[in-house]
Amino acid sequence: MAGVNRGPGPETGADGSGAAADASVAVDGVGKTYDDGGSPVRALDDASFAVDEGEFVCLVGPSGCGKTTLFRIIAGLTEATDGAVRVAGTPVTGPTTDMGVVFQEYHLFPWLTVEENVGFGLERTDRSEAERERRIDEMLDLVGLTEFRDSYPKSLSGGMKQRVAIARSLAVDPELLLMDEPFGAVDAQTREMLQRELLDVWGSTGKTVLFVTHDVTEAVTLADRIVVMAAEPGRVDEIVDVDVSRPRERGDPAFGEHVARVRELIGAGP
Repeated sequence: MAGVNRGPGPETGADGSGAAADASVAVDGVGKTYDDGGSPVRALDDASFAVDEGEFVCLVGPSGCGKTTLFRIIAGLTEATDGAVRVAGTPVTGPTTDMGVVFQEYHLFPWLTVEENVGFGLERTDRSEAERERRIDEMLDLVGLTEFRDSYPKSLSGGMKQRVAIARSLAVDPELLLMDEPFGAVDAQTREMLQRELLDVWGSTGKTVLFVTHDVTEAVTLADRIVVMAAEPGRVDEIVDVDVSRPRERGDPAFGEHVARVRELIGAGP
């Protein structure tokens, strides 16, 4: 829960090996090779780590390390060349309602209201109309957009649009919330606000979150653990436990030490 510093997640080696089969998310020896005009390119190699139920894990690494490729494999949007991903013990073979996915682009339907966007995924479930309406109300309240339920995306700020996207992803009650640099398109002040709000949502829902970011400070602000990737080919380099109590202050020396450690691992300097 937000405000509570959890202990370490599932046991893995320093390189991420030994993904636990009973974890909420288990990435086990995942590799990806692309055929680039007849010349194979190894984008990912033997990536392994596990995420415990209710844990908040961030994925960081230098450009070209395969973060987005790995994210898309976990989300079922891209097929791995080798290895496997399991969510709640079930192999991932494609997108499912067990995963809510939030991208940097908002991907809202401009012709639908906020309420209709949030409820879009619920239309494909067997919930009654009353249950769908109740769930939409809960999600709008969770992200603080109840009074904007009848608004259209064009009238919303970037931060509000991303809150709609988060509410829509959570509406179907997924096991896992996957987020690919969701705050990358907003200004710094809005980004910090959304980080605080996301931690509140995470604390309220207890969802498992896997969050991809290139921003090391963001990762240390949010994560229980940080999976640090290396490039050429993309692979898990080290997993860093962020043993700093929440709420975290950026001026805290322990916070700065974690930022420096992760930046050193990805070769970004002090």
